[in-house]
Amino acid sequence: MARSETSPSRAQHSSPTQRPNACCFCWCCCCSCSLTIRREDENRGRMKVQETKLETIPNCEATKPTLEEMKQWAQSFDKLMKNPAGRNVFREFLRTEYSEENMLFWLACEDLKKEINKSAIDEKARMIYEDYISILSPKEVSLDSRVREVINKKMQEPTPHTFEDAQLQIYTLMHRDSYPRFLNSPIYRSLVHGGSRSSSES
Repeated sequence: MARSETSPSRAQHSSPTQRPNACCFCWCCCCSCSLTIRREDENRGRMKVQETKLETIPNCEATKPTLEEMKQWAQSFDKLMKNPAGRNVFREFLRTEYSEENMLFWLACEDLKKEINKSAIDEKARMIYEDYISILSPKEVSLDSRVREVINKKMQEPTPHTFEDAQLQIYTLMHRDSYPRFLNSPIYRSLVHGGSRSSSES
């Protein structure tokens, strides 16, 4: 009598309790590829949190400026930068010129200067370096080689003043390059015009 032989493929299908290969998409949550996906998601989440921390540095400065304040911004860059509403408006202008990172870096340095906790100083300094100094960062600010060299040395033992030279250089850049254009920009002119009209109506 001829014996009926069952092929391996049929045998596999005939067992209803047998699960598909553990690495197929359906069972991915059980295997190593799911761990890789989860790790990537966690890393992306951490990067997003880190970015948010830096970009929301004491910048809740949404107070409405008076006409007198807005006119003072045109008197000097120093007066503009010392005024919370002025910094906000200037930051909006920098965003239109794709150079908002200059203000973000300056604000991050100001925040670091107020820090007294050693571990917080280390963490904030590292974040500032990765976000604005590293040549791999999309938000890298423009600094000369001398200042970069100084920062690299200071990063071995960060302090609240690690980025002082870099902050001054970026402040000077914004003052000489962006500030004159800001005063002639539609953003600033419309604000002053709107303030003048409100003042005359009242």
